[in-house]
Amino acid sequence: MDLAQYIRNIPDFPQPGVQFKDITTLLKEGPAFRETIERLVGLFEDKEIELVVGIEARGFIVGAPLAYSLGCGFVPVRKAGKLPAPTLSKTYDLEYGSATLEIHRDAIEKGQKVIIVDDLLATGGTTRAVCEMVEELGGRIIGIGFVIELESLKGREKLSSYPVHSLIRL
Repeated sequence: MDLAQYIRNIPDFPQPGVQFKDITTLLKEGPAFRETIERLVGLFEDKEIELVVGIEARGFIVGAPLAYSLGCGFVPVRKAGKLPAPTLSKTYDLEYGSATLEIHRDAIEKGQKVIIVDDLLATGGTTRAVCEMVEELGGRIIGIGFVIELESLKGREKLSSYPVHSLIRL
């Protein structure tokens, strides 16, 4: 199945010049969504993963069913101020600004085998920030998975010390 055919391009969102890759058109198609999760499972099923870390918000959509399918836990990384218990925060640059993400300080135990997932790899700043938080908490990053990678933005370079997997490369 060609998953790329289910991705919608939204020009000038969230600001002029940005070409937003919308996965909602993939998510609403049951067979395509199932195939997406099954392909992600195939990348990590033999790695004895203990936790899937999903990045807000679309990383939750693919991360939760991935964790369920792998039989492991799921940890959300959220925008600042959304998690109720003590958190670790990281501010990072986006292609059009900056943002702060947080993870619960007790979400990852030292040595746990972790994968990080999100819908899109662009410049790599968001995922790099999450990698730093996971490692600060003692997690061992086994791999990183994306539904889409925008190759021209070279985000993979910021993640070169990790195995990076993308289902769709544009």
